[in-house]
Amino acid sequence: MIQDIAPHRYDNHYEEKKINENSLVMLFHHGKVLVNKTETALLYLSYKEVPVCVREKSFTYLFTIDEQDYFLGRVPEHSRQNRLADSQECREEYVPEGITKVYQWEAVSIFREKKYGFRAFAGITAYQLYQWYRDNRICSRCGSNLVHSHQERMMQCPDCGQAVYPRISPAVIVGITNGDQLLLTKYAAGDYKRYALVAGFTEIGETIEETVSREVMEEVGLKVKNIRYYKSQPWSFSGTLLMGFFAEVDGSTEIRMDENELAVAEWVKRDQVPHGEGEISLTREMMDIFYKST
Repeated sequence: MIQDIAPHRYDNHYEEKKINENSLVMLFHHGKVLVNKTETALLYLSYKEVPVCVREKSFTYLFTIDEQDYFLGRVPEHSRQNRLADSQECREEYVPEGITKVYQWEAVSIFREKKYGFRAFAGITAYQLYQWYRDNRICSRCGSNLVHSHQERMMQCPDCGQAVYPRISPAVIVGITNGDQLLLTKYAAGDYKRYALVAGFTEIGETIEETVSREVMEEVGLKVKNIRYYKSQPWSFSGTLLMGFFAEVDGSTEIRMDENELAVAEWVKRDQVPHGEGEISLTREMMDIFYKST
């Protein structure tokens, strides 16, 4: 899965680090990342390659992978259309002086490609933190400007004292089985059109196991039993911590699909379940596990 980057080592302990020429800088804008893309690798800007339109004092330490520090840079907003400055320094294709690599703005969905390995994990994790910093500049309680803590990754209001930490939402992925069949779904909305499993967010006052039962009933109208935990996965694409479960259908196998959520919901025999596609997600790994089980 995307977080499985061994032998590379990920360290997200926050501290106030100073950027240097070898630090990597992550730049995001409107769901895109500035990156040099090859057939097998994603290359990010080093500090010495950063365009001059990025203000020098706008770098925030994110994390370290293999002694390589990653920082978040901020691209200034320009024009009423809220687009990048149409300039040599911040145009859509950026070629730093004296540098042979070409950097372009790519959709963050590029991080879903398994071939990019730990760089994809670094990119989507940085994007989750970027969104959190972007959305937490003003105190929601009193309206003052938030400031960064010196001790931890936390934004704090200097006036009322409110502390704001990165949001992580718990959610479940459920592999519903009926003997040698697995219930597969396809989402009604969004760009992802491949098979998936029943999934949903935990609500206030609800246990994870209760989330499993509720989401299954809401999306496909089934009762389940023998709920068994499988594995978890941080999923920065949606700011969630996914928890995977397998469960057996309890009673009727007739599917009553929520058409607002799903376009497809059907029982698929074990030997017909998509598998071995080298995916990065918990969903696809669980589908692989079911296909290989006896």
